[in-house]
Order: sequence, then structure tokens, then C-alpha cells
Amino acid sequence: MGEIHLAVRFTRSSLPNLMHMYSQPLLPNMHYLHPLTIMRPYWLRHQATQIVSMRLGQAEPRLRKEVVQYMLDVDSNTWSLRKYKLNLSRVMSVWDWLIALKKWYDGVCNWENYSTNILLHIFYSILVLCPEFVLPAIFLCPFLIGFWYYRHRPKHPPHIDVRLSYADSVNPDELDEEFDTFPTSRPSDLLRVRYDQLRIIGGKLLKVASDVAANAERLQYLVLWRDPRATSLCMIFHLVAAIVVYFTPVQVVFLLTGFYVLRHPRLRRSGPNGFPSILSNFFRRLPAKTDCIL
Repeated sequence: MGEIHLAVRFTRSSLPNLMHMYSQPLLPNMHYLHPLTIMRPYWLRHQATQIVSMRLGQAEPRLRKEVVQYMLDVDSNTWSLRKYKLNLSRVMSVWDWLIALKKWYDGVCNWENYSTNILLHIFYSILVLCPEFVLPAIFLCPFLIGFWYYRHRPKHPPHIDVRLSYADSVNPDELDEEFDTFPTSRPSDLLRVRYDQLRIIGGKLLKVASDVAANAERLQYLVLWRDPRATSLCMIFHLVAAIVVYFTPVQVVFLLTGFYVLRHPRLRRSGPNGFPSILSNFFRRLPAKTDCIL
């Protein structure tokens, strides 16, 4: 048997009406006046799935309940190792912009391209000395980025991506786990192996959550006198900084700060490939609740 390709063409009657739809809410107005609880949409989706599957199960040819559940994406919130991998890949693809920006910043700090650094110093000096250009430059940057990527714009509507879904590299055990019933119907030995895998993944997520919480606590304890010496240094630094900024023109402060950040590697003891900075060392030594928990 061959494949059936269905082509759907979307047309618009008026371009202003189409643009006006972007400003309209996605859900009916009653939802925003009387919003549903968190679990209510899942219950309504389950009831709708039952009604649709019952109707289509009586039709000719008969459509099975599993097909209806798959088309309505009922099990979108159930655990699956494949979905975990693809969502992690989606997050990392979004972070690629920040990673590329960090690499560019490291290259600027290391003075890998002298012409880029000179142009950056000139551009930064113009923005500081002429602050009326700051907001136009901020709004102009997204326009230039969009104009740059215009030639790489998608020419066709998106389709199901097998590689993005990890459907081409998934192993049979992951598929068996994804198609398992709820509650499970698999033997206990297989469940023990999957539980151990889930514990490993949960441990990695727990480590990330612990690091985020520890850094937030260190930032909070800067002014809560958990470490008297660190809080005293923080207060003295901010007092001196407030006095200096008050008596120094703002443009001079920003200009000196920018030149200090972009200084040559010979004038710095820390850097992307060197020792940690003084602020990083100070922040890492601040206390957290990590030592107070079991």
C-alpha cells in the first residue's frame, strides 16, 4: 500500500483581520473571568476523549480508542524517556544563542580579533557619550537580526520531525515504556530497572535544583548577616560605590566600567581561560543552607 498525502491550503480574506487575530486571546472570555483549576482541563480532555472514541468506535470502519487518544494527545503529560530527551534537546537548542554569545564575549575578553575589539570600544564609547542612541540601538538590534535571518527563513510549513522526536534513535525498551498502560502492566524486574534509570535522571535534576537554590541563598545572605564579614564587606562596598557614583558623572562611570571589562588579557589575572574573578571567589565562599540539610 502507498502513502496518502493530504494538502491543506490556508487562505485569508483580509490581511488586517489576520493581523488583528494575533492580539486576541487564545481562550474564550469566560475562561479569563472564571479560570479553570489546574486539574480541570485534564479531566475535561479525558471526558472529551471518551465521548469521541465512543462515537468513532460505532462508526464504519470502526476506529479504535488508542487511535483517538493518540490524535487528541491525551497522554502528553505521562513520563517517557524519549520525551525527556527531546525536551532537553529543545531547551539546549534555545540556550545555543546564549552559549554563542558567551563564546563571543570570551573572544572579546581574550582579544582574539583586534579589529572587533577596537570597533566595540568605539561603538560603546558612542553609546555612552550619546545616550540618546541607546534605545534606538536596542530596538534596531532585533530588526537587524531578523533581517539577517530572512534569507534562511523556512520556505515550507513544518512537518513531523523524526530526528527532533528521537523516533529514529529510540530503543525498544523506551518504546515499551512509553506505550505501557497506566497503571503499569509490566513485570517487577523490568520496573526495577526503569525505576533505577528514573532515579539517575532525578538525581541530575536534583543537583541542578540544589545549585540554583544554593546560589539564590548566597545572594540572599549577602545582607542577612549570616556571614558577618561578608555582609560588612558588601555594605562597605555599596556605600563607597554610592558615594563615588553620586559625585562622578554617570557617563564616566559607564565608560570606565566598560573599558575595565574589555581590558586586555595582560591587565587581568582572571578570565575565561584563567583564574576565577575576585567577585566569583567571594560569591562562592558565601554560606548556604546546603550544610544544614540531611
